[in-house]
Amino acid sequence: MKLDSVLDRLGSIEKNSFIKVIDNIISHDPKNSKQVEKILSSADKGLKSADSENVKKVFELIQDEFYKCLKCEFQETSSQLDILIDIITRDGNCIMKLDWFSRLYESEVKKIKSRVKEMERSISDPKSELSIERKRDYHIYKSCLETAYINDIENNREAKITSDELSIVLTLSNVLDLSQEEVKLINYSILPIKKLEILDVVNNLKNIGVIFFSKKENTIYVADEMVRLLRRLRGKDVADKYLRRTLRIMREPVINQICRTHNISIKESFNNKIELIIKEGISFKSLLAEDIHKKNTTLTEKKKYLNEVVEKGLEIENLRGSILEDKIDSLIEHFDHIERDEKIPIALDGYEKLLAELNNSLPKLNKQIRDQFELQEEFVLKGDFLLDFNIKPRDILDLIEKDDLKYFIAENGIKQRGNNILNILEHYKDADNLFLENYERVAYRDLNGLKENGITTKESELGLKFEELTGRIFQELGFTVDDGLKNGLKSNKDIMDIILHLDNGDVIIVECKTSKEKGYNKFSTVSRQLKAYKNQVEKKEKRIAKILLVSPEFTDDFITDCEMNVELNLSLITASSLLKIYKSFKESAYHEFPHVLFRDVLINEDRIVKALSK
Repeated sequence: MKLDSVLDRLGSIEKNSFIKVIDNIISHDPKNSKQVEKILSSADKGLKSADSENVKKVFELIQDEFYKCLKCEFQETSSQLDILIDIITRDGNCIMKLDWFSRLYESEVKKIKSRVKEMERSISDPKSELSIERKRDYHIYKSCLETAYINDIENNREAKITSDELSIVLTLSNVLDLSQEEVKLINYSILPIKKLEILDVVNNLKNIGVIFFSKKENTIYVADEMVRLLRRLRGKDVADKYLRRTLRIMREPVINQICRTHNISIKESFNNKIELIIKEGISFKSLLAEDIHKKNTTLTEKKKYLNEVVEKGLEIENLRGSILEDKIDSLIEHFDHIERDEKIPIALDGYEKLLAELNNSLPKLNKQIRDQFELQEEFVLKGDFLLDFNIKPRDILDLIEKDDLKYFIAENGIKQRGNNILNILEHYKDADNLFLENYERVAYRDLNGLKENGITTKESELGLKFEELTGRIFQELGFTVDDGLKNGLKSNKDIMDIILHLDNGDVIIVECKTSKEKGYNKFSTVSRQLKAYKNQVEKKEKRIAKILLVSPEFTDDFITDCEMNVELNLSLITASSLLKIYKSFKESAYHEFPHVLFRDVLINEDRIVKALSK
């Protein structure tokens, strides 16, 4: 969930800690202070009274300084910030109930204690699967870290690792190609981990501005922008879901090679090995530059293999960069762009339909998604719900076994040649037309009828949806929908639905009215509204060729009143008539609809359909 959306959900007290951290950074003259001042100049009481959108803009301007503050906190060895960041940056953990977060934290502490013992046994056991080289790497790193920590005690100072020592130790871990998990386990073998009180953990994270906590909802929120910043702090180049997407297109021998390098059992199933690699926190850059290649592979061979992975496996064309590092950076930028993009490759209606049909075909999928993303709700296959966690259709499909995907495709009549995932996404793009097929039901605000036809929506959204679909129909009829002119004419009282711009400079005003009642009969109200629109357009020295009113149907009295009106040049068209005309036009030889056919008071669709068929 984006930062402004999180802020909109919360009260001023719940936002207070975050605002304090930002205010403190602003008071120390950040590099973008002038831009910050410009944004806050309109707020009476500074950041506290700024709206969510402006707070988000300010945060984006001071992100580098915020990152430095987090880095200082990260150096505090007793803060357990490494563990906590690893929990809250996992896909699906950006919104959590307090008790759920408590369980995840407790489980993580237990796992770490168990794995520390396991690692120590592996290092000391001469018969363990660990290679001599890897044992040496662990010993080097542990010895250096131990020295950095213990030398304070020997000098009668508080035991801590200074920023200089930390930078050296981090450099060492990178050179030794240690994963985040390996580093974490060695760290906690020197400084034993202690389970903290969960409210203390929450308060610590809240006070440094990393999370928001709503006492009323008993819920923790982590903004998408914060997740990206925290991943950067942990050295994670991409979200787990993109690492998974990349790993799943590789052959098992390559996955086994990565596992051996990082002390992961190769006896697990293919998918389990991938999940263990992800949990290790291995650097994406390191993985693509070194771990997926055999020893003594030349640079040219590495580039060739990476190109194959990207172009044939991930189906991303024209990856920028001539050297290996540039190509990897380009791929990271690509994933970053996808993650920041609020759009999904199919309409929300299509996402809902995809999830519903996945649930019917693969009944175990709900539990799999719930477990994978550590989601708390019982039923999670809901489009709106998953998008709050930034989980998109492709992220769901990436988790499904190949055989299950093939079964789902066969059962739902989806194209089978080519890339299965892309075929599924393309198939559900057609669900965008589902609303158009139910255009008349939208006009009648018929929620039950829409639901029976696979469309789940809110009644409050139907008016806007009807306007959007009508605009789309006119665009498909070859008209130019002029949003620029419409926005230039809108006022607090009068906001037109659609303006169509004709080639000769004239315009057509289109007004859309939904109605549950049988027959639209409010002529006096709508005529006053249309007169106001007419006056606005004429003030811009635009000639009005026609005014069209689209509604589910009209009463006889309404039609009579319209016939008697001489000011408006108004024609009426029902939703069903407009849809029939649209379908007939699509099958005709016309590239642009001849608008002169809109000449009746009540548009006669049969006459127009007949004219289009000639």
